[in-house]
Amino acid sequence: MELSRRTVIASAAAVGVTAAATGTAHAAGTGSTRTPSKELFGVLADGTKVHRWSLANGGTRLKVLSYGGIVQSLELPDRHGKYANVSLGYDNLADYVAGTTYFGALIGRYGNRIGKGRFTLDGTAHQVDVNDGVNSLHGGKAGFNTKVWAVEGFSSGPDVGLHLSYTSADGEMGYPGTLQVRVTYTLTRTGAWRIDYRATTDRPTVVNLTNHTYYNLAGEGSGGIYDHELTLAASRYTPTDSGLIPTGELAKVAGTPFDFRHAKAIGRDIRAGHPQQVLAKGFDHNWVLDKGITSSPVHAATLRDPSSGRRMGIATNEPGLQFYSGNFLDGTLTGTSGRTYRQGDGLALETQHFPDSPNQPSWPSTVLRPGQTYRTSTVHTFGA
Repeated sequence: MELSRRTVIASAAAVGVTAAATGTAHAAGTGSTRTPSKELFGVLADGTKVHRWSLANGGTRLKVLSYGGIVQSLELPDRHGKYANVSLGYDNLADYVAGTTYFGALIGRYGNRIGKGRFTLDGTAHQVDVNDGVNSLHGGKAGFNTKVWAVEGFSSGPDVGLHLSYTSADGEMGYPGTLQVRVTYTLTRTGAWRIDYRATTDRPTVVNLTNHTYYNLAGEGSGGIYDHELTLAASRYTPTDSGLIPTGELAKVAGTPFDFRHAKAIGRDIRAGHPQQVLAKGFDHNWVLDKGITSSPVHAATLRDPSSGRRMGIATNEPGLQFYSGNFLDGTLTGTSGRTYRQGDGLALETQHFPDSPNQPSWPSTVLRPGQTYRTSTVHTFGA
């Protein structure tokens, strides 16, 4: 089965950067819209300017970089109305360019992993960029997270947002076809953050786009997320080999640490010693959403921080969700707060098609053909 809905991720490339511009953006009132504003954030070594866009609506505040489509800041109120940035990231462009964590970035062409960077499409073998041992991760060394996107701000009725566009040339990172990509970030009047992905191609190709924001609902730099309570509407997940490539099995979560069908503190079972946890150093797996592929976003996950009262719901039309518990944060990175990030100081919830799907013909297809339009949407709702 071939479908025209997917999700994006990308890898970081080492490019020189000049010092980033400083400055803050805005503080918008609850329930009001305004046209997004932009400011200079930094300049790449080749002279390309990178801007930071700021928008606010319905009590949610968002700052996005033209570099990588990166969500640099997501500010939400707690139960007392106090705002905090709940996304991990950096306060300068150089760290984003040098980094390999994908903080806040748009991912593509293919989010997650492709085993050995190889797949066959219509009888033709393709080798894409390998950047994670022998495997390809998030599009390769110079994936969408390293690109400067064309950004256009908009205000439409009660909504405010950004259109981000990028053209991926035929053969970029080894992928066939010229891919025209448009991603829209929208803040609604109720403060929801919606991501709409659209793409077309002139040759058959594979596409799997997503966003790689790391969340800590207690506040960026405040400590670990193991007390956060997570619910995933998934009865199965995809076990992996030692390289985190799925084995092809759709294993049941029942009776395992991977069972988040009812709200559970992330730290409760993270040291349970399950063989899959040992391989991933925690949770770093794709959950198979019970709803399957849907025509419009359907609830998939809920995350709640008991200390602040903040909660986030995620709805998507994708069939999978990658939950990564920040296992490889090692205390060497300094975030926007000036504090260092340690293991478990943030988590990612990436809506997606399954990893390595091009090599699993029985799984939902990630093939996109000329004349089709890739469409997928993810909606984040917030409360306290």
